[in-house]
Amino acid sequence: MSKRPRPFGRGDPVPWFDASMAENPRFSLSMLGGHWVVLVFLGRLDLPESRRFVEQFGGAELEPREDIFRCAVTMSPNDAKDPQVIRAFPHGRVIGDARAELATTYRVATVADGKAEFVPRWYLLDPSLRVYANGKLDQVGDLITALRQLPAPDQHFGPDVEPWAPVLLVPRVLEPALCRDLITWHQRGHPVASGFMVTEGGATVLRADTTVKRRRDVTIDEPNLRAAVRRRIRSRIAPEIAKAFRFEATQIERDIVCCYSDEEGGFFRSHRDDTSPGTAHRRFAVTINLNPGEYEGGELRFPEYGARLYSPPLGGAVVFSCALLHEVLPVTSGRRYASVPFLYDDAAARQRSGFVKSPSS
Repeated sequence: MSKRPRPFGRGDPVPWFDASMAENPRFSLSMLGGHWVVLVFLGRLDLPESRRFVEQFGGAELEPREDIFRCAVTMSPNDAKDPQVIRAFPHGRVIGDARAELATTYRVATVADGKAEFVPRWYLLDPSLRVYANGKLDQVGDLITALRQLPAPDQHFGPDVEPWAPVLLVPRVLEPALCRDLITWHQRGHPVASGFMVTEGGATVLRADTTVKRRRDVTIDEPNLRAAVRRRIRSRIAPEIAKAFRFEATQIERDIVCCYSDEEGGFFRSHRDDTSPGTAHRRFAVTINLNPGEYEGGELRFPEYGARLYSPPLGGAVVFSCALLHEVLPVTSGRRYASVPFLYDDAAARQRSGFVKSPSS
């Protein structure tokens, strides 16, 4: 019998995974940053401790909270239809794990000779998707007590701590006149609805969904204007990235001016910029603000790092890792214009080239 690994402990980050559930066939744990997450590995309901857990957990009087996501993982597909499971994990938030692959990844099962040795366990994850608490299923009372005492997600760092995201603010990247030229370029151009990249069948494809993103983009295809923006990114942003993060950004992707408008209620829901094979080369995202003071809303927020809002000054940039979960809040008045390139290095350029050339892409 293989040795059972030690469960993830308090403060440990957990592996992200994608799965299918009734509520969302394209569920991704990584998108739950900014929420408390209850992840319960039941094994199967024919295990006495699993049955007792769903009875007690489903019967507990817990305050309904949108910032707590409750999810079960089971090896039996029939468990999702059980009334007590439905009560304990509403909205169809049950993941099938017939081969115990996810349970093995989360150190609650070992598989030897095709057989799984399972020790059912629950994890409570904090808004940065790290373990806040964990226990065996007979410790359901500890989980219920913890849930009743949880602070708001942006207060999980501590009552007297004002968290900040690991972002870089770079002022004076573009001159005011150049900012105005870029806005004029967008206004005189032919804005198109902006999509986003997703993975389907191993391929990276462009999708549009106005429940996820409402923005209109214009490509900067005038050589002199494009060169002016790129030159300033290389001379004013890249050195700051090298100083702050010890990373040499040599490549620029995407020459566009984007606009979030109040007419559309422009926004972009929480996402990461490097989660598909075709975007994995991206290292840093840049938002250069072109017209602060002319709109309301539209701030950047990083849910894993609290409720602080970020909005650079005129011609200034916010720079952050493409791995960070982030969102653009709705524009409620006016129009927000920005330049939003991605940066990466020569090694990532080779990675990108390899993906483009791959027959599977």
